[in-house]
Amino acid sequence: MAGPTTTELPMAPAILLCTCPDLDSARALAASLVEARLAACVNLLPGVESVYRWQGRIERACEVQLLIKTRAAHHRAVEAHILAQHPYELPEILVVQADSGLDRYLRWIESETAPHRPDPPADERPQ
Repeated sequence: MAGPTTTELPMAPAILLCTCPDLDSARALAASLVEARLAACVNLLPGVESVYRWQGRIERACEVQLLIKTRAAHHRAVEAHILAQHPYELPEILVVQADSGLDRYLRWIESETAPHRPDPPADERPQ
């Protein structure tokens, strides 16, 4: 019995990294990305401690890390969506290209980030 296969697809998948200041803003951003079909899935990892330099000072913050699974071709649209909704002046937006993965999972990302095609009206459906 053959195991799961990995493959490379014409649709290049990507994972975008973004942090949010709290769970409420992370949930809202994640839901809006999935609803807009800009992401197939967004994982929320609460309790991430960040240490960074901001405006000349070393800062620490407890944040929620988002792992946004999408098509690489969508990264500019995802970026614009995040910038429009994010509470930070300078949100983290990093794109990680995925070279390959489980074939069915990659096809699922492709399907869930494709433009939605509503069902035709009942009287226009093939019999």
